[in-house]
Amino acid sequence: MASPIIAVNGLTKTYGSGFQALKGVDLEIRKGEIFALLGPNGAGKTTLISIICGIVNPSSGTVLADGHDVVRDYRAARAKIGLVPQELSTDAFETVWATVRFSRGLFGKAPDPAHLEKVLRALSLWEKKDSKIMALSGGMKRRVLIAKALAHEPEILFLDEPTAGVDVELRHDMWQLVRRLREDGVTIILTTHYIEEAEEMADRIGVINKGELVLVEDKATLMRKLGKKQLTLSLQEPLATIPAELASLPLELSADGTSLVYTFDVQSEETGIAALLRQLNAHGIDFRDLHSSESSLEEIFVNLVRNGVAGGPQATAATAREARA
Repeated sequence: MASPIIAVNGLTKTYGSGFQALKGVDLEIRKGEIFALLGPNGAGKTTLISIICGIVNPSSGTVLADGHDVVRDYRAARAKIGLVPQELSTDAFETVWATVRFSRGLFGKAPDPAHLEKVLRALSLWEKKDSKIMALSGGMKRRVLIAKALAHEPEILFLDEPTAGVDVELRHDMWQLVRRLREDGVTIILTTHYIEEAEEMADRIGVINKGELVLVEDKATLMRKLGKKQLTLSLQEPLATIPAELASLPLELSADGTSLVYTFDVQSEETGIAALLRQLNAHGIDFRDLHSSESSLEEIFVNLVRNGVAGGPQATAATAREARA
């Protein structure tokens, strides 16, 4: 198996105030993947990214970026990394072109107008290349930050809340850009409060809480292992109670008695749905419609943060997927 492009071992960070932002974080990120780092405010996401990018020094532990130690060999490590920060931090009086050209020069890269043009066109900024930053909309300024991060052709790109405060159309444009970058071999690490963003794009998910990495898992595996599914049956006639013979099943009756909700484990070889339907038929319970729903990544994340891995998420109906009888 190829060496990870980012390797974090035993990373801790304690600030002068005594606040411990990171507590022994171990993490490996594979080359060419999209990795989503999720966590509540103050969980340690930005501190972790800042250490990997060489902005903050760790208290202990090591970080390698494509084999380069971010402390001892910081120039080589930093040259591999592009960072799109949360905050807009550009010179308002510079033009877009001057800003991205300067960013490339900071890394000692020779001028390459063709590459900069390619980046600006990909971000729909080419027509704005001679505009001053101050004249751009908030969404365009966000695109400039990404262009700056890509100017020196990094192999690793950090996106720290890249779509915070931008409109839905721009968010989807950025998703498409991220996918194209991954196709070009760029490794992308994304932090986001928009969990649908991680659900849409990420290959793997990491959850950090109170400075500790709670879980790292392939997205599909995470949703399969920790997700629950529910089957909701709309009844022809309301029920007063669930029949005693069905009491042992994971069934719930709605408050108005018009629907039954059956919860099942997506990992089980047998869901029990066929047996359930036979038993309902045997008791003369007819239904007019059914639909299934499954836990969303947001529900899994909330339960992981609230209860930890051991607590596991509880199934609730979200992200409904209709399946008519």
